[in-house]
Amino acid sequence: MKAVVLGDSGVEIAEVDVPEINASQVLVKVAACSVNRSDLLTTQGHNYGHVGGEKKVMGASFTGNVVAIGDDVEGISIGDKVAATGAAGWAEYAASNWRRVNPVPSSGVDLIEAAALSSGVVIMHDAIVTNGHFESGQTILIQGASSGVGIIAMQMGKYLGASLVIGTSTNAERRGRLAQFGADMSLDSRDEDWVDRVLEATDGNGVDLLVDQVSGYTANQNMSATKVHGRIINVGRLGGDKGEFDFNKHAERRLTYIGTTGRTRSPAEHAEVFRLAREGVWDGVGRGSFRMPIDSTFDLSEAQAALDRMAEDKHFGRIMLTVGA
Repeated sequence: MKAVVLGDSGVEIAEVDVPEINASQVLVKVAACSVNRSDLLTTQGHNYGHVGGEKKVMGASFTGNVVAIGDDVEGISIGDKVAATGAAGWAEYAASNWRRVNPVPSSGVDLIEAAALSSGVVIMHDAIVTNGHFESGQTILIQGASSGVGIIAMQMGKYLGASLVIGTSTNAERRGRLAQFGADMSLDSRDEDWVDRVLEATDGNGVDLLVDQVSGYTANQNMSATKVHGRIINVGRLGGDKGEFDFNKHAERRLTYIGTTGRTRSPAEHAEVFRLAREGVWDGVGRGSFRMPIDSTFDLSEAQAALDRMAEDKHFGRIMLTVGA
């Protein structure tokens, strides 16, 4: 089969064997794959789980039709349309543990849209609900809201009954589009008064939950923008993986600060993350509660061009690869 592999100077198409599945896996004939920030970082020498290193098949999030199932697989049949994650997704066929597979709804979303949404819905349910303990009527701020998962996070806040959703972006054009995806207020985290504006909008208290995808220079401001006994969930580090941290501020606000990543999770932990998202919010995908703008679509053979598009950092929404379209 054809697959995108990491070569000496970027990615390239190669002929590789179709994966052999074990008893707990499904084999998917891939229709679409999302291009994620982690994919770009993989090409720059970073390893993500089992992905990384020369000649490794790229990609982690994909959709398609199930063509084979292992003996221990439950609730999935050959022919089902599914959204899945697993190493080596940028290929004509990909394998995934059945517990990391969600059904693609029969209406309301196609395979490309489902691939654009799937991983982000799971990631943000884990951040906002499982770790953030968000409840209807509370307030939420998404730091780095114009990213793919940030766009989903704002919509998830609305889906869960947030009384106020605040999104940040340092790009004026992207910031102007946040309201289309659930933001009641859109801010630039480089502005000196952005924390003051959050406090004004929350009666001086700060938000109940702040989902941080920026980190770096925003760390102390994030704490100031979060209420006493509030929660900060660190999902990404687009602004840098190091920064100043005011321990007095952290103590004064009595904040719960939690970091999340999929890279150190066991298979059982991944399965639980998917189960909770599937039971908690996945129905919203079929009902149109979560939308993702498709920035651009490339054929699998154009994977390097898709990565170049991401590296430009001018996109809004997901960059997608299609297979055999």
